[in-house]
Amino acid sequence: MTIRLVLAGCGNMGYAMLSGWVKSGKLAPAAVFVVEPNSDLRKRAEALGCSAAADADGISADAVPALVVIAVKPQVIRDATAAYRRFNDGRTTFVSIAAGTPVATFEAILGDRAPVVRCMPNTPAAIGKGMMVVFSNRLVSDDTKRFVADLLSASGEVTDIDDESLMDAVTAVSGSGPAYIFHFIEALTVAAEKAGLPAKTASLLAIQTVYGAASLTAESGEDPGVLRQQVTSPNGTTAAALAVLMGEDRLTHLLTEAVEAARLRSIELGK
Repeated sequence: MTIRLVLAGCGNMGYAMLSGWVKSGKLAPAAVFVVEPNSDLRKRAEALGCSAAADADGISADAVPALVVIAVKPQVIRDATAAYRRFNDGRTTFVSIAAGTPVATFEAILGDRAPVVRCMPNTPAAIGKGMMVVFSNRLVSDDTKRFVADLLSASGEVTDIDDESLMDAVTAVSGSGPAYIFHFIEALTVAAEKAGLPAKTASLLAIQTVYGAASLTAESGEDPGVLRQQVTSPNGTTAAALAVLMGEDRLTHLLTEAVEAARLRSIELGK
């Protein structure tokens, strides 16, 4: 079968995406070639039925993949991308999931004929519950955009932006956002323990409450503000708690400051 996709890097995120593509049937294993220098990581790609090699030289000389997905750490992105320069004639689209690496970096390495898609995923993509935001340069065709979006949908929700500078805000909200939620669960667990609940019960209540509330928000289609009002009886227990969290917009201000700090750091790292 013709190679449709080359995956450069099969670490945690690369493997999670590969597994989603194969298990969902979006790509046949024989249509994927994985390049991964670590033999243990390479073996798990082969276990899915994909061909693999330690470096790009292992790719057939006559191969013209539709996509080359760059899933390596940002600090090795230049060397890793340069290994695929032979596919820069415009027939292959390059997709990067490397944080903080602008499209211009790939254009500088690959030349001005290479279609490039930049994607910002987050860690829940590992279980198919991720949020992927993409930006494409002017050379990416509409058909390719749809193909990429369909592939990424195996890992969660997908949306696109037209202004690449917004990727710093995307990073601050959905890229770093899972860590904010993890910390909220930690904090709610501590509060539950201080209220007298056993540690195991406190953890279960915190995790399931966040999971259930997020799922209800996603599946109901209701505005979260409406859902909040529906469970808040006047002068009840929820209202008493929300008076603490919402007084003087306390939580909103805190999260706004957190997102802005992450956005500014993303800008710094991008330089």
